Amino acid sequence: MEQCVDDGTAGRYAGNIHIVKDEKEQRADLKAYLENTKGFCVLATSDDNGRVDAAVYAKPHPLEDGTLSSIMRDRLSHENLKSNPHAVFLFREEGPGYKGKRVFVTKIREEENSRLIDEICRRCYPKELMGDQEKRFVVFF
Repeated sequence: MEQCVDDGTAGRYAGNIHIVKDEKEQRADLKAYLENTKGFCVLATSDDNGRVDAAVYAKPHPLEDGTLSSIMRDRLSHENLKSNPHAVFLFREEGPGYKGKRVFVTKIREEENSRLIDEICRRCYPKELMGDQEKRFVVFF
């Protein structure tokens, strides 16, 4: 799997996208970054006709096998990934200025597994605060 990470240091139009040749090293760096850096994340998707959507999401969860996962509700971003598996997570680091990363991903698969969702959920709410239970999916990139 080839993942592209843009560190945002290049000019607005030049794009400083680089592909790390050592995939294992790249995944380890991204995992450490996501686990140790505070901030917020936006997931951008588009449907098969190119209509775009962007939504605030939790940072993707890095897994031991090197893939990323995200917990999604059955809404527009999830629907878009059914017809177009390509997306980008835009992560902005907490603090002054505009520092962060863009992580370009491709959906591999998804599962509707509540036990797995609870296991990887970073911020789980007590069931009484969740209100009406919507379907949730674990999407793997």
